[in-house]
Order: sequence, then C-alpha cells, then structure tokens
Amino acid sequence: MGDAQKDRDQAARLPEGDVVAILLEQHARIRELFAQVKRSSGEQKQKTFDELRALLAVHETAEQMILRPVSADTAGKAEADARNAEEAEANKVLSQLEKMDVDSAEFISKLAEFERSVLEHAENEEQQEFPAVRAGCPEDQLRKMGSRLQSVERMAPTHPHPKVAGSTAAQWLTGPFAAMVDRTKDALSKD
Repeated sequence: MGDAQKDRDQAARLPEGDVVAILLEQHARIRELFAQVKRSSGEQKQKTFDELRALLAVHETAEQMILRPVSADTAGKAEADARNAEEAEANKVLSQLEKMDVDSAEFISKLAEFERSVLEHAENEEQQEFPAVRAGCPEDQLRKMGSRLQSVERMAPTHPHPKVAGSTAAQWLTGPFAAMVDRTKDALSKD
C-alpha cells in the first residue's frame, strides 16, 4: 500500500461509490491511524487504537462478505483464499493486541509487526485483487458492491472475532449477532 495520499489519489480517479475507491480510502485511513497510534500515548493512544481496531474489524468483515465472492471469480479462488487467510491471521493478532496495555513494550513490538503484515496484505489487494475485480465487473456492479459494502460495514462487528474471520459463510451467519454485542460493548465502555 502506497502512502495515504497515493491511496486517496487513486481512489479519486475512480467513480464515486465504486467498491475499490471506498476500500482505497479505508486503506489510507488505516495507514494514518497506525501512524497516530505510534506517536501517541496513554488515553489518546488507546482511543486511536480503538478506532483502528474497529475500522480493521469492519473493513475486513465487509471485504470477506462483499468483495471476496466476486474476486474468487475475477482474480481466482486462490487469490481470494489467500486474502481471507491473511485476514484470519490478522484477526487473531488484532484480538491479542486488543487485550494489551497500549503503552507496553510488548504492544509496541507486536503492533509494529502487525502493521507490516496489514500493509503487505493491503498491497496484495491493491496489486492483485482490486485490478481483477475492476477489470471483471461493469461499473454499475462496482457501484452496487460499494453500496452493499457500506451497508455491511454499518452492521459489522467492531472487534475481532478470530473464529469466523476468513470465512464468508461464517461472517454472514454470525456477523450480525457479533456486531450487536460489539456495538453494545462499545457504547457501554464510553460511559
């Protein structure tokens, strides 16, 4: 994944509502949040990490539910399976990070390793998966996918759920319930 501005520039060249444009914008935000987490501390670091965690959980769930079934057809099943496997692994690490003190040396070390794997995953999507999806789908389908992706994101879990990560079917079956629990947990933690 290039820098955040490159991702946004690339997204701006695509039609509004295009699924790839939406995902590129999210990649840019993920990159920015990693930088913000690294340069903050204490309560602000926790708040920024919570935002990053929620964005990653929602983003990956929506990709698995909306993008992967299409990319299995356009980029190939092996490509879609590889991206799902990367996301399943990332979900496990994100779950571990969520339980750590954000100012601990262990968190800082694990976050750096996690950032590298997330950025490598995003690069794989941007170089392999996104071009195949864009080439294999008409514009109206890409916009419909973008709309569906945003709808799923509004209902997606905001915390990692490693047992269902990487499986489109499991996300559809358990995602709505997990999201309800997560969003209740988030609301209660703000008090």
